Amino acid sequence: MGIFDSIKNAIFGKANAAGLSVVPSSRENAAAEETTPKANGDSASIVNVEEVLEGIVASKGEQLNWRTSVVDLMKALDLDSSLAARRQLAKELGFQGDANNSAAMNVWLQKNLMKKLSENGGAVPPELHS
Repeated sequence: MGIFDSIKNAIFGKANAAGLSVVPSSRENAAAEETTPKANGDSASIVNVEEVLEGIVASKGEQLNWRTSVVDLMKALDLDSSLAARRQLAKELGFQGDANNSAAMNVWLQKNLMKKLSENGGAVPPELHS
């Protein structure tokens, strides 16, 4: 399993276990949605990524800014946030820049991670991936 899958499973698994962050989808054609499965296998709901991550961070008791820091996001999920792990995640998500420029890579990772979560059934505020 890749690092993105670990992140997705940590967020989506926490949402499903809590039963409070899986919300009905707002697509116009609900009937079509019921017959078209999403990437995460859930055809009738999406995961509110913001709500789940806010809850996880609140339970940690430390200052973690998951909205702007991929390192903090990974720490919140109890995942390896080392440079090697972030380079692997960058590779999985298709980063084409200089992996030795960790600051630029981290900014790219944060935006593209949120975009990828959105593409895989997560409700992510637009300002976090646009």
